[in-house]
Amino acid sequence: MVEEFIPIFGILFGVGGPVVVIIIWFTLNYYKRRKLMELHHAERMAAIERGMEIPPLPIELIDGRSVPKRRRTALLPGLVWFFIGLALVVGSLADQDSDIPIFLGLIPLGVGLAYLIYYFAEGRNVEARWLEHDLAQRSPSAPKL
Repeated sequence: MVEEFIPIFGILFGVGGPVVVIIIWFTLNYYKRRKLMELHHAERMAAIERGMEIPPLPIELIDGRSVPKRRRTALLPGLVWFFIGLALVVGSLADQDSDIPIFLGLIPLGVGLAYLIYYFAEGRNVEARWLEHDLAQRSPSAPKL
């Protein structure tokens, strides 16, 4: 009797779990944006009451992003892939009776090395340009690019 319910629960939780997570994410995102709009409205009303200049509507409220996206770097994914591949290679070399062939560890090892080579060859220069651009935008007296 219990064996008949295992596939039913597997299908329900396999499909229903991600759907519930997506619904929760959209609900929380809606409430966060609503709260930000309420706070912005209160700020505008306080500025009007005091006769101050009305602050402009932040673009993050329109986009739905409250925090600017972090720029990606190749260092972290390179290290992750490299050490996953290294662990697989070392694990398969240490245990000669393992079912994992060595070449399966060489695949993520190669991907990680490619990321790291890119980071050390070009990625640091790109990050330096991003940093200069960000600093130029934050400085009020800096000329606009």
